[in-house]
Amino acid sequence: MNGLAARYLKFNFVGGIGVAVQLGALWLLEHTFHLHYLAATALAVETAVLHNFFWHERFTWKERAGGGWRPGAGRLLRFHAGNGLISIAGNLVLMRLFAGTFGMPHLVANALAIAVCSVANFAAGEWFVFPKSRT
Repeated sequence: MNGLAARYLKFNFVGGIGVAVQLGALWLLEHTFHLHYLAATALAVETAVLHNFFWHERFTWKERAGGGWRPGAGRLLRFHAGNGLISIAGNLVLMRLFAGTFGMPHLVANALAIAVCSVANFAAGEWFVFPKSRT
């Protein structure tokens, strides 16, 4: 298996756990704190984005991470600009469509939105957040 395929499997492993984090946070924010489903979605996505960044740094792209706090902070900013933006904007737009327009249950709609955004998120991680070193 080539490096890209192996990394894609690792990405999806971390992402699968992130899905559980996001759906759990969505349920908690809606049912415990009674937030509107779109506000709860944005906060749940941010929770998953931070979770996923932490594990992508240590597992998926560990050979491209490191270098101290400055490079790590730069990767975190790029992760938010790439993966975070794709995830939050994509999830909000798709949740509005799936749940708001089509009336799907919120957790089902959110799981579908996550799946739609996942390929774009891998591409952002591979070529924008954790690019190969040019040295």
